[in-house]
Amino acid sequence: MKKAIALVSLTAAIAASSQAGAVQITLACGTVGQELQLCKDGAARWAKKTGNTVKVFESPNLTNDRLGLYQQQLAAKSDAIDVYQLDIIWPGLLSQHFVDLKGKIPAAEVNEHFKGIIAADTVDGKLVAMPWFTDAGLLYYRTDLMKKYGYNAAPKTWAEMASMAKKIQDGEKKTSSTFTGFVFQGKNYEGLTCDALEWLVSFGGGTIVDDSGKITVNNANAAKAIDTAASWVKTISPAGVTTYGEEEARGIFQSGNAAFMRNWPYAWALGQSADSKVKGKIGVAPLPSGGNGAAATLGGWNLGVSMYSKNQAAAIDLVRYLTGAEEQKLRAIEGAYNPTRPALYKDQAILKANPFFGSLLDVFTSAVARPSGPTKLKYNQVSQAFAGAVSDVMAGKTKGAAAVKKLETDLARIKGRGW
Repeated sequence: MKKAIALVSLTAAIAASSQAGAVQITLACGTVGQELQLCKDGAARWAKKTGNTVKVFESPNLTNDRLGLYQQQLAAKSDAIDVYQLDIIWPGLLSQHFVDLKGKIPAAEVNEHFKGIIAADTVDGKLVAMPWFTDAGLLYYRTDLMKKYGYNAAPKTWAEMASMAKKIQDGEKKTSSTFTGFVFQGKNYEGLTCDALEWLVSFGGGTIVDDSGKITVNNANAAKAIDTAASWVKTISPAGVTTYGEEEARGIFQSGNAAFMRNWPYAWALGQSADSKVKGKIGVAPLPSGGNGAAATLGGWNLGVSMYSKNQAAAIDLVRYLTGAEEQKLRAIEGAYNPTRPALYKDQAILKANPFFGSLLDVFTSAVARPSGPTKLKYNQVSQAFAGAVSDVMAGKTKGAAAVKKLETDLARIKGRGW
């Protein structure tokens, strides 16, 4: 009897001790589509497993707004957020504020992720973050309307896409005045940089700044790419497309009011949800070519631990859990978030939920990186200048050739004596 009492007392003491050692971790989550809910669900699973608690910080929707807020907090060395969700383009910009995860997370675990993403998360030999999900731009289309108007396959070129979009739009407008041909991210923000980089590369116009740091944007192909996109506004795309982010484009497409859409993989799961007007009527394909092959901008988000966190060990454990295979599989099935682990692209449950993950694997593995590597701490200025130049052409304020010429001058000024 005494032994039993002693055992109960010991168990209670261990539980009390474990509870006393529990900490609260604040995790910054994105809010686009299902992102916030899936982030909360994953954090809750970790909290239940460890006895710790997680407070979720809801980040602004637009990446530019989120970056500005994060920079303020990190510059102040605030410990308010322990784990940050970092865009693939931010490690070089924010590396000094994050814990080096090399050695704190087993190398074997790190090596289970795509090498290119680990490379992007590594700055001066320091592993700033762990890959959580990857992204690449995709073309979504209405399979029912393609069939209705006599098209058997997704467009291979931007010219084909525009022609198809116009024909479908003209036909559908007879019964739906709000129907449009093509929606994309046309607002002046990082999303436009992503879309416009795809146009440039697909037309053979380069990547704004090349890997050596040379400014390459002032060329005829880049100008043609931007002029082509501008020609869509008010013809196959609504005038308001110049104010659209990811969610505005998705909202129009998902409500059945667009033939084509450029967006990230997350839009697939939402398009198949019970309340979607286009459920079962969506096709996904690589983005069209401008003559130089299809190009998709590399996106994706990563998790990093703040140098100013008071609970770094628990924060690192949360990062390991959320970027683990089990959690990435759940997010892929429930939200169409692309895993950063090659092995998961052979998982049958994931492929059943997202058939295009398998057929479009090369789109994700060969996606084009924005020039955040060569431009380092100045990338944000480069991106803002580029998006602003493209936005001016889209708005009809200038033409492609004049825009890229002026942009070259602006980027040279930003570069100064070097990146």
